[in-house]
Amino acid sequence: MHVSRLGELLVGNNLITKEQLQQALAEQKAAGGNLRLGSILVRDSLISEADLTSFLSKQYGVPTINLTDYDVDPAVVKIIPAEVATKYQIVPVNRAGSTLIIAMSDPSNIFAIDDIKFMTGYNVEVVVVAESAIKSAIDKLYDQTASLADVMNDLEMDDLEVLGDEEDVDLTQLERATEDAPVVKLVNLILTDAIKKKASDIHIEPYERSFRVRYRIDGILYEVMKPPMKLKNAITSRIKIMAELDIAERRLPQDGRIKIKLGGGKDMDFRVSVLPTLFGEKIVMRLLDKSNLQLDMTKLGYEPEALESFKREIHKPFGMVLVTGPTGSGKTVSLYSALSELNKVTENISTAEDPVEFNFAGINQVQMHEDIGLNFAAALRAFLRQDPDIIMIGEIRDFETAEIGVKAALTGHLVLSTLHTNDAPSTINRLLNMGIEPFLVASAVNLITAQRLARRVCSECKVVEEIPVQSLVQAGIPAHQAPGVVCYRGAGCAKCNNTGYKGRVGFYQVMPMLEPIRELILNGANTAEIKRESMRLGIKTMRQSGLTKLMEGVTSFEEVLRVTVADD
Repeated sequence: MHVSRLGELLVGNNLITKEQLQQALAEQKAAGGNLRLGSILVRDSLISEADLTSFLSKQYGVPTINLTDYDVDPAVVKIIPAEVATKYQIVPVNRAGSTLIIAMSDPSNIFAIDDIKFMTGYNVEVVVVAESAIKSAIDKLYDQTASLADVMNDLEMDDLEVLGDEEDVDLTQLERATEDAPVVKLVNLILTDAIKKKASDIHIEPYERSFRVRYRIDGILYEVMKPPMKLKNAITSRIKIMAELDIAERRLPQDGRIKIKLGGGKDMDFRVSVLPTLFGEKIVMRLLDKSNLQLDMTKLGYEPEALESFKREIHKPFGMVLVTGPTGSGKTVSLYSALSELNKVTENISTAEDPVEFNFAGINQVQMHEDIGLNFAAALRAFLRQDPDIIMIGEIRDFETAEIGVKAALTGHLVLSTLHTNDAPSTINRLLNMGIEPFLVASAVNLITAQRLARRVCSECKVVEEIPVQSLVQAGIPAHQAPGVVCYRGAGCAKCNNTGYKGRVGFYQVMPMLEPIRELILNGANTAEIKRESMRLGIKTMRQSGLTKLMEGVTSFEEVLRVTVADD
């Protein structure tokens, strides 16, 4: 659709404002015109995908359908080649005599319709479908990538050099082996399969008599394959070459990055970490998909009152906001969400990160380099000479970083950072143990939020689960509420790989620094006392947040018990 035409129609129908249209057009121009206006409006939450689809359907007088209800005949799929379907973002749905019905997200794209008429010889009828549904249907129907099992079966072992032990590996021989088609194909497949399965990490692990690949999906590790032992060095070296690491260095840990281009102009980053173990190098790759980065705080799982507290504190001109939790609990996403909300032309925002996971326009991000002395403390000192308004420190690990951060928070800067602690109250003791004075902690810290990620029950195979009332009460649900609580679990289906879970949701304990808590800190109270006082003040614990998600039917009883501990 002509960009301005769609924009004018949406403005004319009061679905977006003129200002929002200008914002989206500017973003489209910045992206080099590769993104459709509709995609930008949906991505920026200026209009919902359902509203846009419904509007296009009415505007062009074409019906809208739910693609998931259609079991498309493979013979119909073959009428339109994969590259044409991807180019125009269309899916053939059905064929009736000389008429071909195609689903598309932009029914005004006359060029696409004419091209398909000319290419297929069919009359073309159009139905409107949401863009995200089109993309997933193309992935499903035109799945031309071989499965891991197929590639494993096709691997011709005779084509590969069998490499010796670590010490006698000849580098030229190793480099040659990494270029062998089967090794390249297998590594590419491991990466693309992980993207398809929406894995967050890939683990490639050598042991004495076996070699395995595991994916972390929704926080849980699953074994996906066991390549032959003789491929160990070739696979490891292939990944190291892709990440621009030193293949000759096999005794020291190394870090790198792989960037690959996917269809539709989408990029995917893999953060690569290589660790020498007893039987070879273990590789862990973290998948960084900016397009899936959820920065809308309302969708992260915060309860309304907790979200209100969090937003109130990050909008204060100074003070410290801390996000705590173990590795992989979504701390970075919470901080990025906060920064995204604060990212305005009027604010100077600087971040010190190790590593920088996603880059944002308008935020000055600095990558740490310990080996040359650029650590969090050094970056923080430099930031304070850069006229900052908002500072984000990737992690407070030592007294020096904590001290400079606290002083910055007390001298008119907003400081955001993370810590590794079990819950919000224990964060205070962690800062005190680092050597920060109680009166500084009480004055500088505005809010502490602790978080964990739990798996969501799959919406496709959700069934009611009978949990004894006594178990619910023991878990922390009040006795008068427990009998009325309906719990759910996933029965397992193709959509969730028979796990019963699809996607994740956050459990949050958001503790603003209220006056009674400040007084306890000044009086040297311990973690248990601070926790009791916070509960008395109505601050939800992590377990209570999990139980709220359970009662809303978002997660299962099993997940709440797995991710949180009982309140004392």
